[in-house]
Amino acid sequence: MAYGTKPMLVSMGRRDDALVADRPWQAGGRGLLAAVAGAFTLAQLLLVRPSMGLGWDEVVYVSQVGTGTPAAFFSAPRARGVSLLVWPIASWSSSTTLLRVFLAVLSGLGLYLALHAWRGLFPARVLAGAGAVFATLWVTLFYGPQAMPNLWVAFGALLCVGCFLRARADRLHGLDRRALWGVLAGAALMAWMRPTDAVWVTLPLLVGALVVQHWRLGAALVAGLSAGGVQWVIEAYLSFGGLRERLNEASRIQGDLGWNFAVDDQLRSLAGSALCRPCNGEMPHPVVYAWWFVLPLLAAYGLAVAFRGVRTTRTLVPLVCAATAAFPYLFLIGYAAPRFLLPAYALLAIPVADALLHLVTTPYGRWRPAVAAVTALGLAGHLAVQYVVLDRTVDRSTANRQAWARSAAELHRLGVRPPCLLTGHEAIPVGYYTGCSSGAIRGHNANTTLADILRTSRSIPVATLTTPGGKPPRYARDWELHRLDGLEVRIAPAPGADRPA
Repeated sequence: MAYGTKPMLVSMGRRDDALVADRPWQAGGRGLLAAVAGAFTLAQLLLVRPSMGLGWDEVVYVSQVGTGTPAAFFSAPRARGVSLLVWPIASWSSSTTLLRVFLAVLSGLGLYLALHAWRGLFPARVLAGAGAVFATLWVTLFYGPQAMPNLWVAFGALLCVGCFLRARADRLHGLDRRALWGVLAGAALMAWMRPTDAVWVTLPLLVGALVVQHWRLGAALVAGLSAGGVQWVIEAYLSFGGLRERLNEASRIQGDLGWNFAVDDQLRSLAGSALCRPCNGEMPHPVVYAWWFVLPLLAAYGLAVAFRGVRTTRTLVPLVCAATAAFPYLFLIGYAAPRFLLPAYALLAIPVADALLHLVTTPYGRWRPAVAAVTALGLAGHLAVQYVVLDRTVDRSTANRQAWARSAAELHRLGVRPPCLLTGHEAIPVGYYTGCSSGAIRGHNANTTLADILRTSRSIPVATLTTPGGKPPRYARDWELHRLDGLEVRIAPAPGADRPA
């Protein structure tokens, strides 16, 4: 038997339902996972600058609970989970560094707990390897300390699927209430962050619970999805006219969901694009996305290994959930962002780590020196590419956010200070850095009217932003023009000043 362990067989002879009797897990498994989680947190603090300002989406989430900054428009697809996640820091401090350190530590803890839910299903070193595989992807490291939902959906997916398999395996030994609570918590966390993603991830689990008639397990899934998504549903009726209307509006904002082949878009985004929309740039060098094709191949090998052993179900289930999690972002949406696939990467990591360990060791636990050397070389090259992409992404993101901060300082110099209103190009992030509200008459973030903008300009400073040489809106054509860092701003006449008829 691989890994030198002997699985406990259940009374009905269903070997795949048995948990791994892995004594090393009891002795050092938690330590291995803690080391991986600690290294993940440390790598974030070293490689993703804690002082890096907030990005566009982060501004939206943080401004909902932040101090001294007006809340940005909250569009239909978004959920309030990230805002609640950052509330312990953002509610009393505007320090981005403090917020990033908090999120880096919290994401390390999240990784540890998510992997810990798989105890007994796989040996400890497989789980530690899975954590390392997932945590060293540039997209995982980059979003670890950021106020964004996708990584937390990934942690919720790992927790939910792992506890689902534990509850299923323990059914014949008696009800594992802790596993049921884990299923509920994982489903709730996903729905809290992104309700639609939670549905895609849990769809195979709901079908599985129905097929095996495990009603309590199905009830735990439904209860978790309901607990996490109830606020989003209530908000749909209060602010969007109903659940169907919110879903339709979310689809419109995302480019009208339907059949869209976005695999090539995802490949383009792997070069470090936070959002590839429209995604019509050149394809990056194959070395950048080679791992993207190796990952499913290793996962398939892990499944083949599982068929020969005793872990078929516990390997197949995360693979199916990874496929349903990735499906809408590969085939139903007309643009890409690498963070969208984080839940799929997290679920794939466990069978991939299992496959890697089988590649480099014999069934008796001995090393295969030649295979191990080639694998180590390939992993070293993979890590080097991930670091290069991460470094460039951090540099580019930092430069963009510094430009917003410089624009905000220049706006202050020109007299645009809180309370104030910004409209136009990049009004949401520049508005946050300036301390202004942001408004739009049309587009995905439409939240005001022309009459409201003109009325507001009579009482507080109002400015509209355009790209250099861009055409301003009609109402701002006669406003005073100034050039900022990569932007042009037109400022309304000061309140009380003479205005043209």
